[in-house]
Amino acid sequence: MSVLEDTLTSSEAVAAYVAAQEQKDQLRFLTCGSVDDGKSTLIGRLLYDTKLIFEDQLAALERDSKKHGTVGEDIDLALLVDGLEAEREQGITIDVAYRFFATDKRKFIVADTPGHEQYTRNMATGASTADLAVLLVDARHGLQVQTRRHAFIASLLGIRHVVLAVNKIDLVDYSQERFDEIRKDFETFASGFDFESLVAIPMSARFGDNVTAKGGNMDWFTGPTLLEHLETVEVGEHELDAPFRFPVQWVNRPNLDFRGYSGTIASGRVAVGDEIVVAGPAKTSRVKQIIAPTGEVEEARAGEAVTLTLQDEIDISRGDLLSTPSARPDVADQMAAHLIWMSDEPLLPGRSYMLKIGAKTVNATVTDIKHKINVNTFEHMAGKTLDLNEIAFCNLSLSSDVAFDPYEANRTTGSFILIDRMTNQTVGAGMVWFALRRATNIHWQALDIDRKARADKMGQQPAVLWFTGLSGSGKSTIASLVEKRLHAEGRHTYTLDGDNVRHGLNRDLGFTDADRVENIRRVGEVATLMSDAGLITLVSFISPFRSERQMARDLMGEGEFIEVFVDTPIEECKKRDPKGLYAKAEAGEIKNFTGIDSPYEAPENPEIRIHNVGRPPEEVADEIVAYLRARGFLSVLGMDGDGI
Repeated sequence: MSVLEDTLTSSEAVAAYVAAQEQKDQLRFLTCGSVDDGKSTLIGRLLYDTKLIFEDQLAALERDSKKHGTVGEDIDLALLVDGLEAEREQGITIDVAYRFFATDKRKFIVADTPGHEQYTRNMATGASTADLAVLLVDARHGLQVQTRRHAFIASLLGIRHVVLAVNKIDLVDYSQERFDEIRKDFETFASGFDFESLVAIPMSARFGDNVTAKGGNMDWFTGPTLLEHLETVEVGEHELDAPFRFPVQWVNRPNLDFRGYSGTIASGRVAVGDEIVVAGPAKTSRVKQIIAPTGEVEEARAGEAVTLTLQDEIDISRGDLLSTPSARPDVADQMAAHLIWMSDEPLLPGRSYMLKIGAKTVNATVTDIKHKINVNTFEHMAGKTLDLNEIAFCNLSLSSDVAFDPYEANRTTGSFILIDRMTNQTVGAGMVWFALRRATNIHWQALDIDRKARADKMGQQPAVLWFTGLSGSGKSTIASLVEKRLHAEGRHTYTLDGDNVRHGLNRDLGFTDADRVENIRRVGEVATLMSDAGLITLVSFISPFRSERQMARDLMGEGEFIEVFVDTPIEECKKRDPKGLYAKAEAGEIKNFTGIDSPYEAPENPEIRIHNVGRPPEEVADEIVAYLRARGFLSVLGMDGDGI
């Protein structure tokens, strides 16, 4: 055979191999369970036995096993996955580690997720895209709290296939009795879950029994090995059978003659000529072209990244959802959802977060925690806040309509994340259960007299002066003097003072962080109504959190919110304290007192910053009035009160 023939044959073999790999289906699964149950060792065993470790990796693994290993002189397969130095030193998994391997029958992506409770959010991340969960249990210890928690989260996140891997069976002398006991316990526990398949397998990840091959120590077990089950389990084609959903990630405009909509098909199929609808505006068109990475195609299906062009010029933006007209998604600005909280800072109902669903981001608040869920007993518990790793069923209110499906119908279009507005960190993951339609019959009533007409009659521009600072900083004193000066000029004003409002509107609220958030939310809404009435409103509240002050700012028109930071050091505030509140707080007689055992987040860029030490309050009030006049909030008034 010639060199040319040799080369052609080799190229054909490579092409044939690549084509064969492309034809294999793929299974995404995760390993989960309690800490030290052997998750990383199991994945290491799968990689080792499927010959996916290179010689240099094996040599490095032997060296690392001597330094970090936990299995004596043997190779510690867990180190193949536990890549972080902290993980190796502690012998635990912290981050989610993804690994790829393949057999002759299937391709696999496996996520090794942490077992410690404080890293439950990482486990939820790995479960969110998995088709199957391998739930490990140490045969010596049986079901643990974290075993139950991970099983519940797997069910909540839509995983319908579970393998109960009873690991370390070698440490209980390969006992069938112990295996049967754990299997029955789990089947009883999981009887209320909507799992399509549940297979229990006794195994030893360290020695390989029942992982990729049968072990000679368990002749009593006649079921499949783990790898056999992973290769043959039918996960179904739910995404293909579901209605067409296409979240638009990018409007593709390379030139004036082309407008395409790019994204990944979340579910269903689409073909050239199919009718589609934009959820929400309900504008329809037909698919003109489908452009895949390899060029134009006639049809595309779930999981494929494509660009669609349409026959009609309709307004479509990033974040819009295209669907089939015969099975449209829900469109609403309120929803009920299960929420997994992932932040060290607690969830506070009423606080404004950013909600990202698909490629669309809107402002959102949790309006009500209906109940928290005890993941060990599934008991529904009352609660006002949500702490790290807790799960709750909540109502959410959004700043605008979004399109979505119930999570059980579509995991892509029914899931969202919450993002902290101040830090931009992801703080929660949610699964939509259903849309709330309580206010669909309520519309904004257009009024003949608007805010401009009211303000013009008063000869002023509406404004909200938001005084913030520590207790004793001088906020109320300065606000009162400013109002006196404005009133003397004939201006129309009103003051909302923190102490006074708590005698009426907010008398039901205490001083926890959650109550403080609701306190400011209500005051912000009232101040917005007063601004709409054309008034200059003075708000004097400690308002300790930046996010709530930002929420109040967002309620106002452009330029109407004026943040006045009365910047007085806490030592000076303590000296001025006529009621002795600081002394009582330091003595533990008052709880949740701002500056002592509750934080104050100082404004970073206030419109007005008042350094209120050694200055007469009258001088400060004059400065604020001058600020209003210089920026056009105070026009000249005639004798009859009309602006001239």
